[in-house]
Amino acid sequence: MNRREFTVAGGAAALMGALAPASFARANTPLRWAPYANTIAIDLQAGVGNDGDDALSAQELAEIRATGLSAINVTIAPQGAFWFGPEAVEKREAQFRLWEDRFARYPDTFLPVRTGADIARAHKEKRVGVIFGFQDTSPIGEDLSRIDGFYQRGVRVIQLTHNRRNLVGDGATEPGNAGLSNFGHQMIEALEARRIMVDLSHGGRRTTMEAIKATKKPPILGHTGCAALTDLPRNQTDDVLRALADRGGVAGIIFWPYLRKVKQPLAIDVIEHIEHAINVCGEDHVGIGTDATINEIARTPQFEADNRAMIASMVESGIFEQGRPAELYTFIPDLNHPQRLQTLGAMLSARGHSEARIHKVLGGNFARVLGEVWG
Repeated sequence: MNRREFTVAGGAAALMGALAPASFARANTPLRWAPYANTIAIDLQAGVGNDGDDALSAQELAEIRATGLSAINVTIAPQGAFWFGPEAVEKREAQFRLWEDRFARYPDTFLPVRTGADIARAHKEKRVGVIFGFQDTSPIGEDLSRIDGFYQRGVRVIQLTHNRRNLVGDGATEPGNAGLSNFGHQMIEALEARRIMVDLSHGGRRTTMEAIKATKKPPILGHTGCAALTDLPRNQTDDVLRALADRGGVAGIIFWPYLRKVKQPLAIDVIEHIEHAINVCGEDHVGIGTDATINEIARTPQFEADNRAMIASMVESGIFEQGRPAELYTFIPDLNHPQRLQTLGAMLSARGHSEARIHKVLGGNFARVLGEVWG
């Protein structure tokens, strides 16, 4: 969701800054994990910057480089609504132009990713590889021939559904849970034929399970959580996670408030979902997909006001359940810094996880499965 689409009355910003919860102002210090320098770190759902403008500030670029990320998957097509008309086309084209400009403007920071070898190259050259993805198949509509054109423009990951029902199947917030459509089976076949990664994030549980069974190549859940810990529609059950692992796929743990009911999730919640997923799927099938900017979010009075408005809208629309705190954040407050994946590595190490396992979770598993599908 784009925070800039939510507006508030003039003068509210200063008030909301004064009301910002002091509990999240505690230590937000990155932790060092020495092996991170050798990690192919991947965030399978991410963004960059804070203001949405084409140009990135010197500080934002420095933060992006400080992440140590080898690759991120960025959303090119709009999602969260029925995007089929001219407005959707313009939004999509604007995102293609934005990233093509960034590749030209910041070649020392970003590298376009088209193959698994590109991720390895980005890691070696200490650049952030950028994967183009869609969070919905609505740009394809009923015309599967469009897939080839999107592939030529660099799209390598496509989510079958967002929260709502589309032509392919039911999203996570659809109460009917109708599952994968006949056209959905055709969509999966066409995406796999073009070597595009099938992402099942946001899928309804029946749609997701049926899609896993329909795939012939490993699919992914690019950003999700574990329903066994927090039973919310956006999280997936253990049987779905096991089926994904059996197919060779990877589940990326999200940083959104789906990790915990009512209260704000923190770093320990991320760790607990990672550990549960490892116990269910095995260490070869768990990754990270934050669904957040990789930059530190500047919690200014204006941000606090905009955030409250956004959360209120999300509760009203059913994305979050009633009873959520007005100050809820769609990021992890004590991981609000560019070194969050390295910090997770340090936390996992302190809890007894091996260096090899941590490398896999922080990006090695996604690197493997993306390379397998893309070639």
